[in-house]
This record gives sequence, C-alpha cells and structure tokens, in this order.
Amino acid sequence: MIIKYNTNLFKYIFFILASITFSLPANSDLSVEQIIKGRKALFSKNYSTAKKVQTFASKGDFEKAKSLMIEMSENYKNLLEYFPENSKEGFKTEALPTIWENKDEFNNLMTKSSNDMIQLTKIIETSDDVKGTLGKLMWANCKACHSKFRAPH
Repeated sequence: MIIKYNTNLFKYIFFILASITFSLPANSDLSVEQIIKGRKALFSKNYSTAKKVQTFASKGDFEKAKSLMIEMSENYKNLLEYFPENSKEGFKTEALPTIWENKDEFNNLMTKSSNDMIQLTKIIETSDDVKGTLGKLMWANCKACHSKFRAPH
C-alpha cells in the first residue's frame, strides 16, 4: 500500500514538474495562428481527457482518474494565457467576443474549472454519486463555458 501511494505521489510530482519545465513559450513568442490552434488543442485535450476521467471513475479506477484530473486542472490554468486581444478572429476560432468583453468572468471560470478538478481529486473516491459529482465539478464547467463563450458548432 505504501509503495503504491509513493508511486502515485511520485507521478503527481513528476507531472507538475514536467508541466512547469515544458510549458509553452510566452504568448508574445507565438503567432496568432499558434495561439488559436494551441487553445483549441487544449480544449480538445480536456474534452477527451474528461471522457477518460468519466470512464475510469465510473469503473472505480480512481488513481488513473485523479492523474487525469490534475492534468485537466493544469490545462485550465494554461488556457488563461491563450486569449490575448489579437486572437479574437481567424484560424477557425470558435471563441466568441464575449470572452474579451467579459474577460474577468472568463478567467474566473477557467480558474474555477481548474480548482474544481483539484477538489474532485479529493472527493471522488468517497462520493456516493460518482456521476453526479463529475457532473457538478467537471461537466458543469464545460457547459458554462460553451453556453457563453463558444460559438455553436
């Protein structure tokens, strides 16, 4: 049990250090195309990861689900840097102008989403309703963002 715990702790620490070490360059170093494609890739990654979280958590494989939750949390933090003023249009962006018109609200939602994923790692194993808990702390944030800040597709 201790070895499994230490192995998982090592994985979490490694992931955090790798995220810091291999983070993308500052937006000033990226073209508008790279910024838009980068944020689309992060949102897409979070969606596919959320589906995996749902599957693992539903099967009771909480350790795998938790590591993916931490990954999603970091992605939400990184997304805060992917909406500079010069990236409102082009390259098939699905971002609505409301992001820039309500920048604080959008940033707060990304921060909340990140924090909710960390909260989820702490309570998912003891939840009486795994699906409901995922709905509240993961999927509700996706829905909130899509309904206000993303163009219909």
